[in-house]
Amino acid sequence: MNKINKLLVHACCGPCFTYINYDLKNNGLLTEDNTRQKVDFTACFYNPNIHPKVEYERRKEAFETLCKMEDTDYVILDEYSLDGYIKDVVDKVLNKKEFESRCEYCYYLRLNKVFLYALENGYDAVTTTLSISPYQKHDIIKKVGKLLEDKYKIKFIYVDYRQYFRQGQKMAREKGIYMQKYCGCVFSFDSGKWVY
Repeated sequence: MNKINKLLVHACCGPCFTYINYDLKNNGLLTEDNTRQKVDFTACFYNPNIHPKVEYERRKEAFETLCKMEDTDYVILDEYSLDGYIKDVVDKVLNKKEFESRCEYCYYLRLNKVFLYALENGYDAVTTTLSISPYQKHDIIKKVGKLLEDKYKIKFIYVDYRQYFRQGQKMAREKGIYMQKYCGCVFSFDSGKWVY
């Protein structure tokens, strides 16, 4: 793999970013050939479909708190659009079948914006903290990442961090970072029967 000079890390939330931030800073980026490479990176929060709005704000604030606490470069693409997300799920997933599932569309929605930001700001590669969660669909994350890599000509780096999920959660708790109880969208909120 060619050297990565600037990496943009899509962060779904503070807890999932906690271990990955630690690992990137202390050990470098794990590459496809299983070696480590020190890399300059910026964390990027873009999650416009988190429901409800108060939860979106909590996760955004937790992410920002962690980045400031750890002196990590970050950017927040502050956009909230629950209506747009629901309309797109109906249109692109249910009607037009452009995506196989709402989760695939969710990954595409978020990562597409992050790739676009990377293109406009001179990043060599994109990765995502979604890869630390055992609850995410990793084959679909890789599929979407490859699609966007081809579209934008920016490398997508997939690192399977699942073995560090519990360690990252513990680290986040110790730092006092807000810990959410569901994936994020209105559908995952509803399926959990959460009450605010």
